Amino acid sequence: MKKLPSRPLPNALNQSVSAPALLNQACQAFEKIPDPCRYGQQFSLTDVLMSGLAVFCLKYPSLLKFDEHRNEARIRANLKALDGVQQAPCDTQMRSMLDRVDPIEVRAPFIQINQRLYERDILEGFRYLGCFLISIDGTGEFASSHIHCPQCCTRQHRNGEISDYHQLLGAVMVHPDQKQVIPLFPEAITHQDGQTKNDCEANASKRLLKALREAFPKWPLRVVEDRLSANGLHIKLLKELLVTLFL
Repeated sequence: MKKLPSRPLPNALNQSVSAPALLNQACQAFEKIPDPCRYGQQFSLTDVLMSGLAVFCLKYPSLLKFDEHRNEARIRANLKALDGVQQAPCDTQMRSMLDRVDPIEVRAPFIQINQRLYERDILEGFRYLGCFLISIDGTGEFASSHIHCPQCCTRQHRNGEISDYHQLLGAVMVHPDQKQVIPLFPEAITHQDGQTKNDCEANASKRLLKALREAFPKWPLRVVEDRLSANGLHIKLLKELLVTLFL
């Protein structure tokens, strides 16, 4: 399949999908997230969430590195101008507040921004064989033998030691001729309320696929997964959601 030629976007379209416009949309979505600890705190939840997003936008390798530079005049100016951050928290404060936020609440900016790109035909360059290829895979997020929370899964090692961990199931739009990928919202692999067994990638994929179809009902989707997903129950779910499987 030939790669679609790139073409300049009209000025109005450029403005609607520019970095300031997309960051502003993310900020508006974050403002609607309920603040679980809004009383007696120094920072607003919106500032904390936008600061967390800035860590990635500014390509900091860690929260600690961001903490070292957050009070520099240039960084403060960028955070205020681009991200609308009035006061950025330190890494400890950021972790403490973000840990209280339900990951599902953070999906809104992913959905709204990707839907905007779809409606403006900006995603057309990612179509492959008439569909959008969505690559889904799990990744480690946290592991410790000393720190744990109620949402942690547990793992028993051969030496008898027990460790706690969190994982994440990520979903990104890919194309064989594109160097970039477009992230869709992830699904947390964590201990589920009322369950006695660990959560797993297979269960998380059920939740993620249903949520993706609900968020983007009109998108033609083709899922790219490893061969562990080639089982009857998983393929049945994909057919119900009108999703094709690529291995």
